[in-house]
Amino acid sequence: MFAARAPAHLTHATTPKVFHFALLSAIEAALRGLLISVWPLLLYKIWQSAETISLIYIGLGVSALLWGGLIPALTLWLPRRWTMTFGISLNILSGLLVLTGKPMLMTVGLLLHALGTATFLICLNAYVLDYIARVDLGKNESMRLVFSAICWSIGPFLGVWLMDWWLPAPFILALLLSIVLMVSFWRLRLGNGKQISRSRAPTPNPVAYLDRFIYQPRLVSGWLFAVIRSCGWWVYIVYLPIYCIESGLGNHIGAAALSVTNTLLFLSPLVLKFVKKYGVRLSVIGSFSIAALAFGLAWAATDQAWWTITALFIGSFALIMLDVCGSLPFLMAVKPSERTEMSAVYSSYRDASGILVPTAAWIILLVSPISGIFAVTGLVLGSMALLATKLHPRLGAEKLTINSRLN
Repeated sequence: MFAARAPAHLTHATTPKVFHFALLSAIEAALRGLLISVWPLLLYKIWQSAETISLIYIGLGVSALLWGGLIPALTLWLPRRWTMTFGISLNILSGLLVLTGKPMLMTVGLLLHALGTATFLICLNAYVLDYIARVDLGKNESMRLVFSAICWSIGPFLGVWLMDWWLPAPFILALLLSIVLMVSFWRLRLGNGKQISRSRAPTPNPVAYLDRFIYQPRLVSGWLFAVIRSCGWWVYIVYLPIYCIESGLGNHIGAAALSVTNTLLFLSPLVLKFVKKYGVRLSVIGSFSIAALAFGLAWAATDQAWWTITALFIGSFALIMLDVCGSLPFLMAVKPSERTEMSAVYSSYRDASGILVPTAAWIILLVSPISGIFAVTGLVLGSMALLATKLHPRLGAEKLTINSRLN
């Protein structure tokens, strides 16, 4: 006799696991990593001015920040799965605009890429908080970084190499990756996430959830850690390549440095074990301190280009460690009933850093060479090391769960 089988319409999708979210993150990382070193070089090729690029990124950051704040309201009108789809579609449209070859449309393409990325990451964070247990958040961060490591390692240098070969090439490949991301998301059948809020509770408006965020010091400090960590990456990704060009080292050195740095993402499980043993507090303090010292040395060695690059390269190691542990203070403080709203708040750190860094860089470049940006970045990173001393000594030490293998 044949075993009875449930009709297709009665079967249920497999509950998403850490692996599934790591896979989505890896595909998105492949897309973003491919273009992360291409965008600054493309803008420099079009506009031929670091100051102009800073102004463009200021407008980009403001737009992305405002857009990110609207996404929770958008999900009330447009179900989350369609909001995620819309975000991926913006990345597809971004690539198509770049392929027109028109400077203004290419610049608008960068804006759409930023908006699409913000939409995707906010929705993904909300899905993670819906489906991943709190004790597994550290494991999720570790596996996400491991899965994304090869994409971040190969992508920056590959993107610049393809751009030198044929300018549209990296954007055509990015279009294909966006389509793969769309298909993968729909195959996982994540739906609209878990609805755990009381159905009769009033829908919070943006001002309401921002008030709740501001009056929770753990959330504020966790957000600041993410903002300043992202500022460090902004300087490393955008202004290091420009420094290399102005120092006569060419297009490839900055992209190669970023690619080599990202290979350290493979070590994230070991970093997570260190965090579990010594706690989030010590890990965050140490990482920000090392990064601050490295950026300061980069400024001091500005007349020796290779020494400057080496110092920034060392500082990027500390930024990698912050990628592993820097988000945990915020994620561990989020209330289940505020997942979507606080995911939007947390994801705004990218947009906030996208405003702070180019604004500060534009001001600094009026009175200083590009090395002045490295000095200011070092000071700000050092201030976060001081703030991290306020964290509880046992934060994370008892809550992170480390398995002997990732499954």
